[in-house]
Amino acid sequence: MNCRPGCGACCIAPSISSLHKPAGEACSHLTTELRCSIFDSALRPACCSGLQPAAEMCGNDREAALAWLTQLEAATAAC
Repeated sequence: MNCRPGCGACCIAPSISSLHKPAGEACSHLTTELRCSIFDSALRPACCSGLQPAAEMCGNDREAALAWLTQLEAATAAC
């Protein structure tokens, strides 16, 4: 599965500690087109490159992806 154009849910919903990005805020590397500006860069954190799009995570649209990732973030925040 490929990333959905105009989504960016994985760059918004989860926290990214290596970038000091809190959950629910857009990553500083997210472009106005909702794409990662460091996608092909060595600067891209391992947690980002390890996250692969999947039907369960991405759902049928951007809103479903945001909801699923927000729920996952909340469920794992206490760990």
